[in-house]
Amino acid sequence: MFYFLRCAGRNMFQSPLLCTAAVGTMTVSLTIVAFFGVIFFNFEELTSYWGRRIQIKTYLETVPGALVLQGWLVEIREYPEVDEVVYVSQAEAFDRFKERLGQNSDLLHGMTPSILPASLEIALKEGFRNRQGVERVVGKLRKNPHFSDMRFGRDWLERFDSFVALFKFSAGILGGFLLFATVFIVSNTIKLTLYARREELEIMSLVGGTPAFIKMPYVIEGAVQGFIGGLLAVVGSYLIFALFLKQSLVSLLFTMGVGRVSFLPLRFQLGLLGAGVVLGVLGSLASLRKFVRIHYS
Repeated sequence: MFYFLRCAGRNMFQSPLLCTAAVGTMTVSLTIVAFFGVIFFNFEELTSYWGRRIQIKTYLETVPGALVLQGWLVEIREYPEVDEVVYVSQAEAFDRFKERLGQNSDLLHGMTPSILPASLEIALKEGFRNRQGVERVVGKLRKNPHFSDMRFGRDWLERFDSFVALFKFSAGILGGFLLFATVFIVSNTIKLTLYARREELEIMSLVGGTPAFIKMPYVIEGAVQGFIGGLLAVVGSYLIFALFLKQSLVSLLFTMGVGRVSFLPLRFQLGLLGAGVVLGVLGSLASLRKFVRIHYS
């Protein structure tokens, strides 16, 4: 292994231009993937923010007694889909309405909270913030005749589900295309570096080097180049994000309700480093397979 490591280091130092080209190609390719990841994760945060606003409101025709109300709250909280349920009294609903009117709150002068109904506001758990989850909870609530008047924004919910499905589908297609393009570019770049060393590969095969013995230094070299490329991609994409992209995303997402944007989560950053290593190894193996087979034939 020490011999293989020494050979890999010698190859990189003897061909700095080819090494730089391979590392640069992987850096650029993984940086594009990183930018895609930044946009994906921040828009995913946007859909999560919208999802947290999904709730069911059931209006009560009459104000229930304390024991009855407590029984309803306990029953609804036991639903596996429900995260929290809050009782909104007539007085609280009146105060909210007055606050929303703002400068026009004088229109309510002389009116009492009895003009508005009391209600229950039901928030759902993360996995049920969709049309199916809402319909399941609504179906259970309808069994109680006191919960006949419910509002949950059916039209908005359908548009939200359609947007999330389209977003995930587009992200999958674009992400797959980027990965395929990255593998293709990296593999062909490594082929160029190996083509420059074809005489060395031929000599090693003529003096009895086994395929595994010939390939190992280049596989290690590809892994090291991939790791360096992944590291540079993470650092470079973070600098570009902090200096240029962050403010643009803040301006865009702020209008949609999200007040902050974030860089890639740590698991995705580590994934980029791992992806760089895997790309380097796979690119080296794919290229070596052709060269070693030619020299042994």
